[in-house]
Amino acid sequence: KQRLEEIYAQYGRYLNKIDSFEFPGLSGMDKMSGIMENLRKNPLEEIAGYKVASVIDYEKTEETGLPKANVLVYKLENNETVIVRPSGTEPKIKIYYTTLGKDLAEAEAEKEKLAGALKPIFHWRKKISSKYVAYMLKSIHYSKVIK
Repeated sequence: KQRLEEIYAQYGRYLNKIDSFEFPGLSGMDKMSGIMENLRKNPLEEIAGYKVASVIDYEKTEETGLPKANVLVYKLENNETVIVRPSGTEPKIKIYYTTLGKDLAEAEAEKEKLAGALKPIFHWRKKISSKYVAYMLKSIHYSKVIK
């Protein structure tokens, strides 16, 4: 354990966490499809003030060389990663975060910062249209640009 702490002190502390957002009911799958479609049509340019350095869309097999999958990977300018994918077995969208901090507390704070910025996109408890999701994606982007 002491050696691990020395390594963390030298290189920083990575943290991997998952958030899940449920979309119950008959319309749940439609909501999930709409969110994923809009994330593709209106790509995020920043998350929590960090520019998106690259997006890997696993539906584009010609770019990944891998089988098609409904997965989006956002690599941020600060070397953190956000992965978005719908669950294959439940009406959920899962978000996987990889963050880095000088210690565990800072890495956890980074995860919460990213999660807070994405929450408006995924935290739907009412019926919404795909146009509203697109509007929210654009609003989040433009509000960051204006600041």
